[in-house]
Amino acid sequence: MPHQQSVSNVWRRYPQRYYLQGNKCQTCGTPYFPPRVVCPKCRRKGKLEPYQFDGTGKIETYTKVHVAPDGMEAPYYLAVVTLENGARLTAQIVGTETVEIGMPVKLMFRKIAEDGDSGLIHYGYKFTPIS
Repeated sequence: MPHQQSVSNVWRRYPQRYYLQGNKCQTCGTPYFPPRVVCPKCRRKGKLEPYQFDGTGKIETYTKVHVAPDGMEAPYYLAVVTLENGARLTAQIVGTETVEIGMPVKLMFRKIAEDGDSGLIHYGYKFTPIS
């Protein structure tokens, strides 16, 4: 069963990819995504601990992609999302025909890609507008 082992290995090794897990500096309180090894503000004095983001935020800026890479359908939106907790990340926006700056969004767990017809399926985060 090497296929099942590889799937579980991917899930365990990258919690930030599947659970929107980062870390937070206990010294200054700044949250980071993806996780940092050292707090950029506190340097060595900072103590980082795992931190779970809630997955809600607002669109800071976006672009509409008209020419998609293999395996994706165009057009689609990519946006910089600022999470409620302060971290920023880039993600695809789904479930809407229009996107606006300042639009509130929430995390969705979706299929990103598949390795062939019977290969490993890669999941990750995308965002959708909050109704």
